[in-house]
Amino acid sequence: MEQIKSDSEIVAEIYRNAQLALNSISDIMPEVEDGGIREEIMREHEEYEKVCSRAAQLALKYNIDLKEPNPIKKAMMWSAIKMGTASDNSAQNIAQMMIRGTVNGITSLKTSLTDGGKDMDAEVRKLLNDLINIEESFEKKLKKFL
Repeated sequence: MEQIKSDSEIVAEIYRNAQLALNSISDIMPEVEDGGIREEIMREHEEYEKVCSRAAQLALKYNIDLKEPNPIKKAMMWSAIKMGTASDNSAQNIAQMMIRGTVNGITSLKTSLTDGGKDMDAEVRKLLNDLINIEESFEKKLKKFL
């Protein structure tokens, strides 16, 4: 299969994906009152930080310029979180919001896995697969709060 996305594009996407997740978690945490889901979200935060670090190391190794997520996208996510929790900050609603974001991330990452083709760098492929697996496990854990 032909490589549609370059390794550098995929590393940048992994980094952006994890950064957006970190931003979303930071935006939603002040609204979370339930201790159980708060613990789960904090665990997720730690995992996303590790992914960002690994992506940054790959970027340095391969001389890839990483950019922060689009400020407009970040602002839209912030307002969606604030509106989504304004009248309902229950664990169930928080879990639903987090699951939507996680599923969007999984979809994007799996598309990149396909678009990277068979010639994708082994380290890039490993990080991409690791993040997909992490996000799939987050989705499963968050569903327990529904």
